Amino acid sequence: MANDSDDTREQGIEFGELIEDLEDESYPLSHETLLSRYGDHELGLFDDQVPLREVLSAEQEQEYEDVESVRQAVFNMVGNEAVGREGYSDRGGNAIDDDESAEEESF
Repeated sequence: MANDSDDTREQGIEFGELIEDLEDESYPLSHETLLSRYGDHELGLFDDQVPLREVLSAEQEQEYEDVESVRQAVFNMVGNEAVGREGYSDRGGNAIDDDESAEEESF
């Protein structure tokens, strides 16, 4: 079954089949076990693919209680590389400029 990337991308990170595998996992799960089983799974960042073991390499001695705790650890360890272009917004305009212009307008 093919994964739809929209279903597995969260906060700029493409988890792919890893989320489904983690949902089927038995918890709690040690950090060492997580990396031995899933460390080679690739996470899609803005324009790069990075193995899970590289993202979570700084985590040590953590025990994961569920899939959500693994996801949260990934979110915490991934830096700006998941975001894409810094300062870019697809919402149009600059938030700072919009706030300033709102103060100048009278209704």
